Amino acid sequence: MQKIIILGKPNVGKSSLFNCFLKQKVAITSEVEGTTRDINMKQIQINGIDAIICDTAGIVKENNGIFKDIKEKILSFISKEDIVIYVTDSSLGIQDDDISLFHRLKNAILVVNKTDLKKNDDWEYSAFGSKEIFFISTAHNRGLKGLKDYIGFLLVKNNNDDELLQSLEQKNKEIINIGIIGRVNVGKSSLLNALLDKERSLVSEIEGTTIDPVSDDIEYKDKILHFVDTAGIRRRSKIEGIEKYALDRTKKILESSNIVLLVLDCSRPFVELDEKISGLSDKYNLGIIIILNKWDIRYEEFSFIKKEILRKFAYLTHAPILTISAVNKRHINSIKDMILKVWENFNTRIPTSILNEHIKIATQRHPLPSDKGKIIKIYYATQIDSAPPKIILIMNKPKSLHFSYKRYLINYLRKNFNFSGVPILIFPKAKHKDNEINIKDNL
Repeated sequence: MQKIIILGKPNVGKSSLFNCFLKQKVAITSEVEGTTRDINMKQIQINGIDAIICDTAGIVKENNGIFKDIKEKILSFISKEDIVIYVTDSSLGIQDDDISLFHRLKNAILVVNKTDLKKNDDWEYSAFGSKEIFFISTAHNRGLKGLKDYIGFLLVKNNNDDELLQSLEQKNKEIINIGIIGRVNVGKSSLLNALLDKERSLVSEIEGTTIDPVSDDIEYKDKILHFVDTAGIRRRSKIEGIEKYALDRTKKILESSNIVLLVLDCSRPFVELDEKISGLSDKYNLGIIIILNKWDIRYEEFSFIKKEILRKFAYLTHAPILTISAVNKRHINSIKDMILKVWENFNTRIPTSILNEHIKIATQRHPLPSDKGKIIKIYYATQIDSAPPKIILIMNKPKSLHFSYKRYLINYLRKNFNFSGVPILIFPKAKHKDNEINIKDNL
């Protein structure tokens, strides 16, 4: 699938243009330099052809530290088949370093943004040597149609039957959406790079390097695994500036995820924030796999660390635990295999007759407690949905079902069915005709 890559200095409007193509605010836009630090990729369709549009970090003159890493990462990401849009800021005028970088790019399209702020003469930009120049204003939606039409023309021109066939094959494969969550500097970006087997996410010792969610796909055993590396989460009191937007983005990513990889740094003891972050899987009813990263420099042996997990994350006793080293790419394929197992469990359906047999046995072994002397009964149970599994209990007194008994039923089902890594949702309902109709409709 062809890529459309947006390049330029910081604050020239790359992320705003990215959002204009997608017709929604996906990338975080801010006047703070360096808001975008990784390559943000999203699929779009222009003229009926699927493409990937990429928002990149601003390229600056500095040739050291994180700025050098960003520049090298972006330039190595570009291939000769890509459509490159180089964005400049009209209000800054023509700058030599823009021209120098533009000349390094083959067949790039020059886009002059913020033309509402300054009147420009076309001839001034002849120094770039660009065949096509577009004067736009992302803030006022000016000149964008012409740019989009030209991009669409290039996609049609460059597209071939093999790419279309590959695109159709991809669409027919099952997609699993996987969010990667954890504190800052636990190794989420390194993990994403290891899973994809390429340097997709920027890795740095500087805390908070990842701001925009970084996503990419791989095909694994006839499934499409769509990974999203989210911004590292800090304590609320330490969240500053653009990081609040990053936190909002993380929550939105989790809303559309199926499974999360909870990344923990096992080179040191776990902290309270790890526990709070782990609760996000429960909040969004997601499948979960616990990833113990930096295992090569672990602070204790597995038996001790597992006890700590069971003590601190008692509500995640159903979650599989994997030990890895993202930097050394140790046990990376075991994560992919576990994702497929959890996905299968996530979509498990228990036939109504078998479910009721087990509910009957469970209630016989541990009878339902009465409510002020009144008997509580479960008439029958049925699974109305999967991903995650949702079970309805039809009862005479649904409001009297204590949360501890619900937890007992969930644990019983876990022992008798393969629900490793996934939540089980139980909803007590009163016995009404409307319920019976709805249940039958959902079988």
